[in-house]
Amino acid sequence: MFNEFREFIARGNVMDLAVGVIIGGAFGLIVKSLTDDIIMPIIGAIIGGGFDFSDYFIPLSASVTAPTLAAAREQGAVLAYGNFLTVVVNFLILAWIIFLMIKGVNNLRREEARTPAEPDAPPQDIQLLTEIRDLLAKR
Repeated sequence: MFNEFREFIARGNVMDLAVGVIIGGAFGLIVKSLTDDIIMPIIGAIIGGGFDFSDYFIPLSASVTAPTLAAAREQGAVLAYGNFLTVVVNFLILAWIIFLMIKGVNNLRREEARTPAEPDAPPQDIQLLTEIRDLLAKR
């Protein structure tokens, strides 16, 4: 059973999946930073006041009076739509980047399909036999 498990892990597709998950996680952090640190502040500045969307919430209880989301959550139930908005923007950016990557790969594949591959040169013995045949045909 241990050998079978080792054989399963050693397969290329399992290792490719592991690499994909690790790179995907790192890529997700890059997109999160892009969204949180660059795009959302710009959108907040356009909307006015340079607001941080993560503190946008609607109190669901009369006892919630805090100005920040973290403090409001301690006081009672809140609808944190600002955080949701940030996650949606994050998703849209990630989906757009993946779309562009897939589009680029598809364009490369189409270009390869249009370019005919050059046939390999025949082996040396076949070339020699072809030359002999051509010389005999000239006689």
